[in-house]
Amino acid sequence: MILVTVGTQLPFDRLVKSVDTFAKELSKPVLAQIGKGTYTPQNMKWIKNIEPADFDRVFFDASVIVSHAGIGTVLMAKRFGKPIILVPRQASLGEHRNDHQLATVGQLAGRPGIYVAHTDDDLRSYLLEDLDSPSHEDSSEAGRASLVTYLKNYIAAV
Repeated sequence: MILVTVGTQLPFDRLVKSVDTFAKELSKPVLAQIGKGTYTPQNMKWIKNIEPADFDRVFFDASVIVSHAGIGTVLMAKRFGKPIILVPRQASLGEHRNDHQLATVGQLAGRPGIYVAHTDDDLRSYLLEDLDSPSHEDSSEAGRASLVTYLKNYIAAV
């Protein structure tokens, strides 16, 4: 199963609509947690919010995660060893108050198991691929240290 999650604070109809447009092409079923969105998916199962008690199980059962660039979801994907496709919210499209998610994907792009989709074509291509999980952790001290530093700074700023 492919899990699409947009968080619970803000709607992200652009992401939900994008996956919904090509969900029928995918070899795996899709479950979308759409949060406060107003778009109603037609080609995939969806739920407004997944209860916290059920979220770990759903996350564990998923083979791929598609998400806004929320750091909590990134860390959860790492914890469960799931590949994650990040679609950053954009302030210019009214999806967030600033572009911190673009900064986040700028720091995370290229790390094992993390894929960044800036366009619908990027997202579709990733979902049609067999993605590597983050279990092949960056073993370099510099890579690990830069991620830890970035996360500490990110958490401090929020």
